Amino acid sequence: MSSLPGSLQAALEQVEHGERELLAAPNEIRLREVYAAYLGPNGSIKNVFQEALKAAPKEQKKDIGKAGNDARARLDAAFERRLRAFAEEERAKELARAVDVTLPGRAAGVRRLGHLHPITLTRREIERIFAALGFTVESGPEVETDFYNFEALAMPKDHPARDMQDTFYVAGLEDVVLRTHTSPVQIRTMLAQPPPVRAIMPGAVYRKDDDPTHSPMFHQVEGLLVDEHVTLADLKGVLLHFARAFFGPAANVRLRPSFFPFTEPSAEVDISCVFCSGDGQRDGKPCRLCKGTGWMEVGGSGMVDPEVFAHVGYDAERYTGFAFGFGIDRMAMLKYGVNDIKLLYDGDARFLAQFPALGAR
Repeated sequence: MSSLPGSLQAALEQVEHGERELLAAPNEIRLREVYAAYLGPNGSIKNVFQEALKAAPKEQKKDIGKAGNDARARLDAAFERRLRAFAEEERAKELARAVDVTLPGRAAGVRRLGHLHPITLTRREIERIFAALGFTVESGPEVETDFYNFEALAMPKDHPARDMQDTFYVAGLEDVVLRTHTSPVQIRTMLAQPPPVRAIMPGAVYRKDDDPTHSPMFHQVEGLLVDEHVTLADLKGVLLHFARAFFGPAANVRLRPSFFPFTEPSAEVDISCVFCSGDGQRDGKPCRLCKGTGWMEVGGSGMVDPEVFAHVGYDAERYTGFAFGFGIDRMAMLKYGVNDIKLLYDGDARFLAQFPALGAR
C-alpha cells in the first residue's frame, strides 16, 4: 500500500500496542482480559478497522480488509505464544520440584494433601468466566459507611428497602455497618474511574439471616457494566453466557419483573433447574428443588437507576448500565448438590473431603 490513510495508521498503531500488552501480561487472567479488550465482540481492533474502512476510498478498502485480518492473526499469535509461555513456566516449576527420598513413607489410605474449599472453587470459576468477557475483579472494605452501603444506592435513611437488609451496625458508630451486599464496591469503582466500567465484585457480606439456606455471613458476587448504548438485552446475554459456562450448555435464563431501589427496570434472575434440567419432573415426580416449575431463582438484576449515576457523577443522558448479583454460596450448593448452607462453614473434614478431585493441590 503506497500511502496509508491516517485512520489505518492509527489502526496499525493500535495493533502494535495490543501485541505489546499481550506479550507483557503478567498472568493468564490479565492476558485474557487484554485479549477480550482488543479482539472481543466489542474489541478496539474491530472498531478501529471499521472506522478505517469507512474513511478509506473504495480502491483501498480491500487492502484495509486484508490488513485487519493480518492484525487479528498477529494478535492471535501473540496471545497463543504468551499462553504457551505460561504453561511452560508452570511445567518448569513442576519439574523443578525436588523429592527427598530419605523422608519416611506415607501410610496407605492417609490423605495428607489439602485442597480448595468449594466456595473458593466456585468463586474462582465465576471470576474466570467473567474475566474471559473482559470484566475486571474489584474488591472493597467489608466494614462500610452508610453512604456507600445505602445512600449512594438510592436508599436514604427512611427508605423501606432498608428493612429487607437485616443490617449489622457497628456499636458506637451510627453510620458504620457490616456491608449487606457488595454493591458499595460498585459505587467505589465508579467514583474511581470514568465510564466505560466492566467489573465484578465478589466478597463476603453480612445479614441477620440464619436457617438451612441462609447464613449471617455469606459470599456474594455482583457485576456492573456501564457504557454508551447498554441495554437490557446485553444484561440477559451476559447472564445466559454465564449460566451456560457455569452449569452447562443446556442452561437457560429467565428474567422476571421485580423491584430494587438501585435499578430501574429491575428483574429477578431465574435459571433452569439444574436437577431436573428444567423439566419440572424428576423420577416421574415434581422436582423438589424447583417445586415442579423447572426454574430456580438465583439473584437480582436490572438497569442502573439514573439516581445512582447522579451520586457518582456519571452523565445519565449519555451512559446506561446494568448490574446483577447472586450468592456464591448458593451457586456452590447448586453446582455440588449441597442441601444445607451450614455444611460449607462447619469445617467438617468428612464433608470437605468430598471435594479434592475438584481442587486438589
